[in-house]
Amino acid sequence: MFPDADCELDHRNVFELTVAVILSAQTTDPSVNKVTPALFEKYPTPQLMALASLTEIEALIKSIGLYRNKAKHLKALSNELIDRFDGLVPDDLDSLKSLPGIGRKTANVILAVGFGLPGLAVDTHVLRVSKRLGLVPPSADPTKTELALKKVLPMEQWGHAHHAILFFGRYHCTARKPKCEVCPLASECLYHKKTNP
Repeated sequence: MFPDADCELDHRNVFELTVAVILSAQTTDPSVNKVTPALFEKYPTPQLMALASLTEIEALIKSIGLYRNKAKHLKALSNELIDRFDGLVPDDLDSLKSLPGIGRKTANVILAVGFGLPGLAVDTHVLRVSKRLGLVPPSADPTKTELALKKVLPMEQWGHAHHAILFFGRYHCTARKPKCEVCPLASECLYHKKTNP
């Protein structure tokens, strides 16, 4: 249904992607895309963002949720990139996860979108769809879901699968009022069977 699904966060390089993904936590991509042009114009590199005050960063991102924490993460991230990685975003999961504001999901997005490396991020949409379709047990958390999906999907499809499942969950199999009546997967779906006995 979504063969062209791709990252909807505006960015021009891996550093901007990293910043945008950190900002996207518990916030919509369109909301992030509204604040990043001014942020990236003023602080296009870790070196410039590290020099910014928290107040300056906060002022540029205050329209999105958790902006104070996110500003702290962005400043700390920039300093860590300079101190530990010569100002470059690293391209391995463990190094990425060691940076402020970056968890497993964010690291996987950066690997797949920023570097074209195998990465399968599990966000709220991927988690919901995976449970509804019975791809993972109902009790599975994001990490268990990621590992289970990685076992059944070829590695070269991980990055695209994340976006295809995410789009399916964001635009079709929504949290409230999923479009079950026109869903091509209804016959496979545990959620549909449970809600339409």
